[in-house]
Amino acid sequence: MKHIAIFPGSFDPITKGHQSIVLRALPLFDEIIVAIGENTAKKEKFSLSKRLDWIERTFKDYSKVRVESFSSLLVDYCRQKEAKYVLRGLRNSVDFQYERNIALINQELYPEIETIFMLTKPEDTAISSSFVREILSFGGDVKKFVPKQIVEDFNK
Repeated sequence: MKHIAIFPGSFDPITKGHQSIVLRALPLFDEIIVAIGENTAKKEKFSLSKRLDWIERTFKDYSKVRVESFSSLLVDYCRQKEAKYVLRGLRNSVDFQYERNIALINQELYPEIETIFMLTKPEDTAISSSFVREILSFGGDVKKFVPKQIVEDFNK
């Protein structure tokens, strides 16, 4: 049986922090699906097609990474993909409290699922998609915070 992990998020946009989590997790899994989930509570700044393109470009050299989107409960998507692992990055204790509760609910809904938490690297701890969007909204330079594969799409 393949060890498949889903790395879900809105990735609006993908950051170096997201990229680091996936690259560091690659040795642990046969496949990682970076999956953009529909979040009914959020209004995305960037289109789904743009976000998919950015993620595909970020991981184009990694055959174990697939990029998809989904519009369902995460556990239903995991079942569909035969994934037994959810990969999540933690920047701080606030992330932990939030992600822990989601993991517990997901396990109630799908007992076979395990959530794997990875700590962000210290240099990535302050990076979030919302900070990147805020910097962009005021014309700031975000090249330090997004993967180098997509830097040219920003700060034009």
